[in-house]
Amino acid sequence: MAPMTNAGEQMHALVERLYPLCRSITGDGVRATLDIVGEYVPLQVHEVPTGTQVLDWTVPQEWNIRDAYIADTAGHRVVDFAASSLHVLGYSVPVSATMALAELREHLHTLPDHPAWVPYRTSYYTPEWGFCLAQETLDALPDGEYEVRIDSTLADGHLTYAEHVVPGQVADEVIVSCHVCHPSLANDNLAGIAVATFLARALAQETPYYTYRFIYAPGTIGAITWLARNAERVDRVKHGLVLACAGDPGQLTYKQSRRGDAEIDRVMRHVLAASERPHHVAEFTPYGYDERQFCSPGFDLGVGSLSRTPYAGYPEYHTSADNPDFVSPEAMADTLAVCREAFAVLDRNRRYLNLSPYGEPQLGRRGLYDSLGGRSDAKQAQMAMLWVLSLSDGEHSLLDVAERSGLPFDTVAAAAGALCGAELIKA
Repeated sequence: MAPMTNAGEQMHALVERLYPLCRSITGDGVRATLDIVGEYVPLQVHEVPTGTQVLDWTVPQEWNIRDAYIADTAGHRVVDFAASSLHVLGYSVPVSATMALAELREHLHTLPDHPAWVPYRTSYYTPEWGFCLAQETLDALPDGEYEVRIDSTLADGHLTYAEHVVPGQVADEVIVSCHVCHPSLANDNLAGIAVATFLARALAQETPYYTYRFIYAPGTIGAITWLARNAERVDRVKHGLVLACAGDPGQLTYKQSRRGDAEIDRVMRHVLAASERPHHVAEFTPYGYDERQFCSPGFDLGVGSLSRTPYAGYPEYHTSADNPDFVSPEAMADTLAVCREAFAVLDRNRRYLNLSPYGEPQLGRRGLYDSLGGRSDAKQAQMAMLWVLSLSDGEHSLLDVAERSGLPFDTVAAAAGALCGAELIKA
């Protein structure tokens, strides 16, 4: 396992390695992806059979593809799945035929506004077939007959997802979710997979308070399957974050949970504001990534979503232009850093009770003022102690203290640690 130095470059290398694989909501492409991720963090892989009822959904048949192409009469492949997994409509049924271009056009998908790009299209739950290609490629095709071949299978199999758990001091969990169903799309969502993986590695080097559960699952049906299989223990999930579109050059965007005032929402708002990074905080909508499954009213979990430019907010979204050159080591490293900063706050954000609440306790007698000697922020640290004592009533958290006092959370948390050591407060 590589060291954690140069995490941005390592994440980008992981994106490049995963990029050629043909992923979908089921199939060997998902398994191959998880095999590679498993080289970075140990994974528990789950296989859920076709036909399994998961909430209001049913696990579909498994889709696998070996080859696909459109060839002209000379045998030249004018569209070739081997060149890019985006060239085939996801979940295409098998086809082997010869047809005129006029008939074939009904099964072709292009982007006229971006004639050099190939779109990403799927047909998960309807038996269709098709190809995606650049508009300029289509425009160059002469009328005539073409050989059409999609060597795919739709058969009973399994839906595959995986988990990695970083044990904490308590059984209460923070979930981190990313989707593994998209084919050759670097920002959506290989960058999310990479950031999640390196976040897991970073947390494993620490002793976190919460238990962190990383979920690598196909979008929508994967999260629904995880929720169905964990419905009886989902009350352990206290906080959560969905990672998506984590590597583009745009500013960070945090989409709040359905609650809007969940602790993860407050922590992310605080961390992003305190960091002075350009950012945007968006209200919850029931459309997007898997935060909408975790936040559905029956579960109503405190799960938000962190991205850079949100889905569909950049021209390259769901096209061949979302390639490894579109994402950068620097952007992924920045997303990772924000996750680490947020979880560092979340992990320490607890409520305390003042054990000497009648009047201000004598801090000097306990050596607490002496411990600040020589610190450049001694006055700030002293004020933090007074604020923590004042608000340690069992009702206010350290984040409440930081926000009300205007002091840095790290300073407030350090003050709480010192006061705990002096037995003036207790969690």
